[in-house]
Amino acid sequence: MSASPESPAPPAAVPTATEGPPGNVRPVLFGVMLAMLLAMLDNMVVGTAMPTIVGDLGGLEHISWVVTAYTLVTAVTTPVWGKFGDLFGRKPMYLASIAVFLAGSALCGAARSMPELIAFRALQGVGAGGVGAGAFALIATLVPPRERGRYQGMTASVMAIGTIGGPLLGGFVTGHWGWRWAFYVNLPLGLVSLVWLWRMLHVPARRIRARIDRLGIALLTVTISATVLAATWAGTTYAWGSWQIVTLGATAVLGLALFVRVERRAAEPVLPPAIFTGHRNFPLATVLLLAAGVVMFGAGLYLPLFQQTVQGASAADSGLLLLPLMVPVVIVSTLAGKVMSATGRYKIFPVLGAGLLTVGLGSLSTMGTDTSRFLTCAYMVVVGTGLGLTQQMAGTIAQNSVDMRDMGAAMSTVTLFRTVGGSLGVAVFGSLFTRAVRPDLPGAGTGGGAHAPAHLPTGARDAYLNAVAGGTHQIFLTGAVLCAAAFVAALCVVETPLRGAGPPSGPGKTAAPSTAVK
Repeated sequence: MSASPESPAPPAAVPTATEGPPGNVRPVLFGVMLAMLLAMLDNMVVGTAMPTIVGDLGGLEHISWVVTAYTLVTAVTTPVWGKFGDLFGRKPMYLASIAVFLAGSALCGAARSMPELIAFRALQGVGAGGVGAGAFALIATLVPPRERGRYQGMTASVMAIGTIGGPLLGGFVTGHWGWRWAFYVNLPLGLVSLVWLWRMLHVPARRIRARIDRLGIALLTVTISATVLAATWAGTTYAWGSWQIVTLGATAVLGLALFVRVERRAAEPVLPPAIFTGHRNFPLATVLLLAAGVVMFGAGLYLPLFQQTVQGASAADSGLLLLPLMVPVVIVSTLAGKVMSATGRYKIFPVLGAGLLTVGLGSLSTMGTDTSRFLTCAYMVVVGTGLGLTQQMAGTIAQNSVDMRDMGAAMSTVTLFRTVGGSLGVAVFGSLFTRAVRPDLPGAGTGGGAHAPAHLPTGARDAYLNAVAGGTHQIFLTGAVLCAAAFVAALCVVETPLRGAGPPSGPGKTAAPSTAVK
């Protein structure tokens, strides 16, 4: 494929997987992971602080937009940041995204009204889109796929800390310092990450003179916005068959069709079609990551709800309730990564992982009002093991399937699929759960929360607990079906040799076995 006439780049100037900084990259990855942790923690911390925020600022009718504005803008800007990193350099784009995230955090903490908070959360979302996209692109630049397994434990640990620590940190900060510190707490850690990366991060600088794909960005923005809004509102604010949701769905489909057409003709497409058509492993990896995202979102939301409502667990320990799920993710991901780095073999891991996810979610779907906490924890361990074998490996497969020149766009696409997939999954799960529980919801005086059964007569309480168990049954059964599809996708992955840290093989050299193992 010939280079664009506007690009100064002969093929040799394009960074390869071997051009990352030599030596130990762990100190650099520490700064990258710290910024990624801030973005992951933010939603969890803010979710815990929301009741206090509403009590101070008012605007209960707009509360959902505090989360929706952040999620929507994050999803919209993720692929844009990724492409800009490819064009203008990953380091400056990543540092800029951290700076925007910190500015949004400071303004959120100073908000004087709910509309101000929503606007500043949108600004925060702009930065979060770049932090998420840039982190995985930088990891791909710094660590070739063959070596990435050695560092998978770091990424898995960040995800676990964000999932478990967010609610705990949010409750502590809000209770002791006030809700504004749920945002201000980002500033010192973010500044440490910013200065650390400014001094420590060294990646090949590259600038390409190319026209920005403005039409593609606009169409992608419309498509993602319609998709995320439909996912957020469907089954809650509006019925699935309402004209609002149907219009948003039609807009998303039309926008996607126009976007694909425009991207095929663009000189520098924001999402290059080649990343989907160049190797079949990339779209298969996105299916695996989408399924993992749905499981993470769904399990993180509905498992604590089941444990608190049906099994009587304490809401104060909501983060700790997910330990049986998240600890195996970290341990298994680390061990599988070391095996992958040592042997170069990886296909078996997502196959086993998707299979365990299917079995684990199928087991969770059998839970009833008489299911013990021990058995629930055992099922969660199976799901966590499946996630540990699937999530990080799918990212490595995606990284190994694209050229380094498009790595930013590819990794941002992976992040986008995980975000949008999670949003759609939560929307579908929420609709299933509401439909199952609504007939037995307790009255307005109880609020229908996790502690509502304690205030109900015995008959109504039993009916409500059975309804919650029935709702979670539908959620986890649906998740099991999705993971079964991911299992089929994992079977179709072609085990191509992982790029290593050595020099790329020439026409007559073979750095790794050249035959793909199916």
